[in-house]
Amino acid sequence: MSKTYLNPSALFPSQQYGFSQGVATVGKTTVYVSGQVGWHAAQQITDPADLGTQTRQALENLEIAVRAAGGTRTDIVSLRLYIVGEHIHNAALSVREALLGFFPPDNLPSSTWIGVSALASKDFPDRD
Repeated sequence: MSKTYLNPSALFPSQQYGFSQGVATVGKTTVYVSGQVGWHAAQQITDPADLGTQTRQALENLEIAVRAAGGTRTDIVSLRLYIVGEHIHNAALSVREALLGFFPPDNLPSSTWIGVSALASKDFPDRD
């Protein structure tokens, strides 16, 4: 898939936070992946007390889903993260580190963070 990462100088430099301002794609396949959380296939949370560990697991789960369609992590163009309201400000560093550790610096997807009041389980921190 051909992609162009959009990081115009008129917007803040988002790459330092682990995402691009936008991504334009040209290709044959678009894959829509259901929201992923920080648990394994056995439905056990990786570490209920560690948002960074859960974020890394959710990203690995996302990559597994993308691979099922023949893609890789560098084909991921957009993320939507749902973060429970009281955790959104504390989440920034953990999520940033997970994003920067997962995506190559020249393949940072666009990203939107959304504060919510709750998720399907109190142990799920976020992401889509």
